Amino acid sequence: MNATDRTPADLLGSALAADPGRPLVTFYDDATGERVELSVATFANWVAKTANLLQDELSVEPGDRVALLLPAHWQTAVWLLACASVGVVADVSGDARAADVVVSGPDRLEEARACSGVRIAMALRPLGGRFPQAPEGFTDYAVEVPGQGDRFVPYAPVDPEGPALIVAGREFSGAEVVERARAEATTLGLTGPGSRILSALPYDTWDGLNAGLYGPLTTGGSVVLCRHTEQAGEGVLDKRVESERVTTIARGTAGR
Repeated sequence: MNATDRTPADLLGSALAADPGRPLVTFYDDATGERVELSVATFANWVAKTANLLQDELSVEPGDRVALLLPAHWQTAVWLLACASVGVVADVSGDARAADVVVSGPDRLEEARACSGVRIAMALRPLGGRFPQAPEGFTDYAVEVPGQGDRFVPYAPVDPEGPALIVAGREFSGAEVVERARAEATTLGLTGPGSRILSALPYDTWDGLNAGLYGPLTTGGSVVLCRHTEQAGEGVLDKRVESERVTTIARGTAGR
């Protein structure tokens, strides 16, 4: 990646310029059998559409807070980078009452109702499918995002030193996210382009976010992101490591 990258959005831009066709996020859900593989270009397209939704449709501004009540999922990764692109704060599992926008999966909608601002619901269905009927009081992300623009330009440049992420009670600037991800890359076994990490860690700690998104993005690697691995059959993960050409497996520390 480019040594001058200062924000997660910069990292994505460099990845797109370097090799848009390579895999970036491969997602498995062992409860549904879903497998989705997103190249850098496809992932960046989803990020651009989501950032346009935030900036143009929802009128968020740099410094606003977006509470992400979402699991480790490829669409959550999209939201994290979309927030970084606009310059808003991604508050992972944050307090909906303190948020300007809340984005909720289907299992946390009641919690999300505490937000007095905009409420976005994510069905988290295979292939980004929508709800059969949008939950009352929420906008269905899968209905709104397809019509957004495929390219995104922020109204104002994103300040790398501005608040960008809150996870497990700690706030990071965009520059701190990039710097810490770079510093911890070798610890994760991410040695450079071609590294491929399998992570089943939740996204509610730094370890989970770093293994499941920021670390691979920083190093030119990729992630095999797994959800509901407790429902995987015997030997499934071992076979996945082989078939996906995984080079390292995330071992997290709760709370970091």
